[in-house]
Amino acid sequence: MPDSWAGLVQVAILLGALALVYRPFGDYLARVYTSEQHWKAERALYRLFRVNPSSEQRWSTYAVSVLAFSFVSIVVLYLLQRLQPVLPWNFGRGAIEPGMAFNTAISFVTNTNWQSYAGEVAMGHFVQLAGLTVQNFLSAAVGIAVAVVLVRGFVRRSTDRLGNFWVDLTRGTIRVLLPISVVVAVVLVALGVVQSLRSGVTVSNPDGSQSTIALAPAASQEAIKELGTNGGGIFNANSSHPFENPSSWTNLLEIFLLLVIPVSMTRAFGTMVGSRRQGYTLLSVMGVLWGVMLAVAWWAETHPNGPAALLAGASLEGKEQRFGIGQSVLFATSTTGTSTGAVNSMHDSFSGLGGGVPLLNMLLGEVTPGGVGAGLYGILVLAVIAMFLAGLMVGRTPEYLGKKLGRREVTCAAVAMLAMPTVVLLGTGAALLMPGELDTALNNTGPHGLSEVLYAYASAGNNNGSAFAGLTVTSDWFQSSLGIAMLIGRFIPIIAVLCLAGSLAAQRKVPETPGTLPTTSPLFGSLLAGTVVLVAALTFIPALALGPIAEALA
Repeated sequence: MPDSWAGLVQVAILLGALALVYRPFGDYLARVYTSEQHWKAERALYRLFRVNPSSEQRWSTYAVSVLAFSFVSIVVLYLLQRLQPVLPWNFGRGAIEPGMAFNTAISFVTNTNWQSYAGEVAMGHFVQLAGLTVQNFLSAAVGIAVAVVLVRGFVRRSTDRLGNFWVDLTRGTIRVLLPISVVVAVVLVALGVVQSLRSGVTVSNPDGSQSTIALAPAASQEAIKELGTNGGGIFNANSSHPFENPSSWTNLLEIFLLLVIPVSMTRAFGTMVGSRRQGYTLLSVMGVLWGVMLAVAWWAETHPNGPAALLAGASLEGKEQRFGIGQSVLFATSTTGTSTGAVNSMHDSFSGLGGGVPLLNMLLGEVTPGGVGAGLYGILVLAVIAMFLAGLMVGRTPEYLGKKLGRREVTCAAVAMLAMPTVVLLGTGAALLMPGELDTALNNTGPHGLSEVLYAYASAGNNNGSAFAGLTVTSDWFQSSLGIAMLIGRFIPIIAVLCLAGSLAAQRKVPETPGTLPTTSPLFGSLLAGTVVLVAALTFIPALALGPIAEALA
């Protein structure tokens, strides 16, 4: 079967699988966060940590809980890396140097999973399992919790209580992420993904010499890495490594995993607000933008303009032969449309236009369909902005889901929306003003070199974690600046979203009138999609014109 047809078949299977689980899984997610029953394991944890599960929090208290938990997580993960020589399963590997440990701790706690090291060389299994894998679960659970709080803000009336962070965190981990990951890890092992506690195996080469092939508990990390839209690979080559992603079937399963929760969260949203058509509207916007990006990247990679690619008949550099162009592009579009950042091909080797698609996916705010939890609250923030713009056009106070959008609400949405562009553009600009850093970090000059720097800060600011591999970021400047970008890109929007939720929950519901804009109509869907594109265009077109657009036209 030709590669293009094989890729299309895989897209069809992927969409069919997502459609099959959308209703039951979305409704299950809604039940998880609305049920008043606590599982025995959950009650045991509440007793252990002295949490009163019946006590609900104001938005400000919820925000403090998120920040405090994340701060402690960063400190613990940093210490695990620095103390690696005295920990078990270290295999003689030394302590991670301070700048890299700082960057990595922030990266995994913020659900970014940006990696400036080779996992199979730098870290032993204890740090990988007790540090990185644990944060893959917890950071994803935090994202879902924040999204659920925003939904509660729309649902609840005349209250300042929005739930309990510790309960939401526990439920997301125990009821959603952990059981699915266990099952998926077993499936991945059956499909050929490595799961071993050995450091490696020694093999003989044809010339009589010996080599050591690294081994790791890859299947267990791969499951939550994709399901939690984390993306950090246990091997340096990430999901292009045959031990993490050996075949087309594992490739399809991994793409399904990184999409399933963000997609199903729209169903959970519709169920929780009492109108599933609201969720379908959000899903349609996400789906259309995802489909357009996929089509553009696919066309760009199959219609190359470079001499080497023209001779080959397609842009094959940096792609695994077992996946081909179709499956590589599908993975790239999905991993950057979510906040995953895992890669099964090298985005740096894509064509100018093809490489611009993963970059633009992140600059759109990663709402196609976005990360675990972050995708839903990201698209809802943009929905608030869209309704605000609609209100300006007709001279009417905007409202969404029965809640008026006044100065406080729009300000919160604006802060959440503008945090990412601010950190991306300021970070990129600051890096470009430091030629001493770029002389040793950049492998390319001109438009592609600019794209590499822009991509790095877009990935950090959006908590994605993928990279254009032509940029070396091991200097103290990049370790620190990218770490700060991750912190700002993660927690400023979270605080703004929680503030927005508190403001909405305090209101009474406003009845619909003939002048209310229906938010389940194609008109609203078009307005929302236009807002997503317009915000990114107004903010990033100058930078994109100097980078991937200039490269594509060269």
